[in-house]
Amino acid sequence: MEKEIAVADEAEKRAPEAIGFKPLYAQVRERLMRRLVDGEWLPGMLLPSEMELARQLSVSQGTVRKALDSMTADNLLLRRQGRGTYVAEPEESRILFQFFRLYPDRGTPSFPDSRVLSTGHAKPTRTETEALHLDSTAQVFRIERIRSLSGQPILIETITLPADRYPDFDHLTIIPNNLYRLYSERWGITIASAEERLKAISASSRDAVKLGCHAGEPLLLISRVARDLENRPVELRWSRCITREIHYAVNLR
Repeated sequence: MEKEIAVADEAEKRAPEAIGFKPLYAQVRERLMRRLVDGEWLPGMLLPSEMELARQLSVSQGTVRKALDSMTADNLLLRRQGRGTYVAEPEESRILFQFFRLYPDRGTPSFPDSRVLSTGHAKPTRTETEALHLDSTAQVFRIERIRSLSGQPILIETITLPADRYPDFDHLTIIPNNLYRLYSERWGITIASAEERLKAISASSRDAVKLGCHAGEPLLLISRVARDLENRPVELRWSRCITREIHYAVNLR
């Protein structure tokens, strides 16, 4: 009996470790993710073969493949048949289906055009401070732009960036349509995930003029916090959308 109790006690002591144990492929994924974070692997770069990575990490090729499959599923890597595995680039086609959820009621989805309305440095609001985890001395850079599909305005965006993560942003002479590619190429910031919240609001007089609608008309407000590879918030985006001919869509699994 005493022996059984001792065995049970020992098993209980080991339980917390067992619960917290990570599968080997997940540990390999973390090590590969660090290469992305540290800039060892850049967007568009061809990765070493699975066999070579397995040799470097002293694990099986199957474990490496499972880690790469997980990163591919998260759109961080791109597999090209017969050519190898590449670091994903923030191409418009990928961003459209990963981060842009507004679709026309009829017709083929497309990436919207944009026109910048204003830019500038500012002291963050309380909401911006909380969303971007800023301190009391931080500054932000704000962009306001209007976005259109087939020449028809569909939304107005207010984008807030922590100034210390995007030095010299205000020196840009042109702000491109694809901001996520800009973040990646100029500052090495890869948008890996985003959280969105949706809310119904009424169009302000200012937004009504820009969108060509009536003041008070219903709009869809989408607030998004985008995060980098280390899960740090690097962008806050507010989109006020007129949904006469578009809708927000997401697949639930």
